Amino acid sequence: MVRVTIWNEYLHELENEAVAKIYPEGIHAVIADFLKKEGDISVRTATLNEPEHGLTEEVLAETDVLIWWGHKAHWQVSDSVVERVYQRVLAGMGLIVLHSGHHAKIFRKLMGTSCDLRWRDVGEKARVWVVEQGHPIAQGLGDYFEIPREEMYGERFDVPAPDCLVFLSWFKGGEVFRSGCCYQRGRGRIFYFQPGHETFPVYYQPEVQRVIVNAVRWAKPSFVDNRPVLMHSEPLEELNN
Repeated sequence: MVRVTIWNEYLHELENEAVAKIYPEGIHAVIADFLKKEGDISVRTATLNEPEHGLTEEVLAETDVLIWWGHKAHWQVSDSVVERVYQRVLAGMGLIVLHSGHHAKIFRKLMGTSCDLRWRDVGEKARVWVVEQGHPIAQGLGDYFEIPREEMYGERFDVPAPDCLVFLSWFKGGEVFRSGCCYQRGRGRIFYFQPGHETFPVYYQPEVQRVIVNAVRWAKPSFVDNRPVLMHSEPLEELNN
């Protein structure tokens, strides 16, 4: 079983009636529901206002892949929890960052850049092109899929060049965006996926669900262990100076 923890701020759904109509139990609940249908994935959820944001040492120790959705309260996430997650990623835990999580403290720490981008929220059509069709995250998808209404994210996306770019999105207003980016940090795999603005029912769309399921399986670690000890090392053979 792949042990998944879904982290969500869970603020928009409680404060915005329009968002609550789309995600009455929270974005995390919708993602949990479709992941639970997979026979090889177990799911738990965590939210911002829980003690330690729901990401205790014990929870992370039992997490193979962490899914992260955040937007309006990035800076309310405690630095100590960010460091805890960071160390777990370096040790091998997978991380999937969704939509506005590009500005999450943990993603910016792992990328080492501002992670800024262009944006426009008018609910325009997005066409998500599969540019790496042989990648496991693209399994089961065609050449592209469309999202009827989505927030526009556009280049320049200030992140390091991805190890692999799986998706490139075009928006009706004319912009393009690197919308599916894979990275490796330490022993951990990271996937950033752009779709998922809270005022649109994006996470109910089968293609989006397929991407997230695929990403969970791709990001799962072969092992999660302590980071290797890097220190002064004695030679393995006798050295003749």
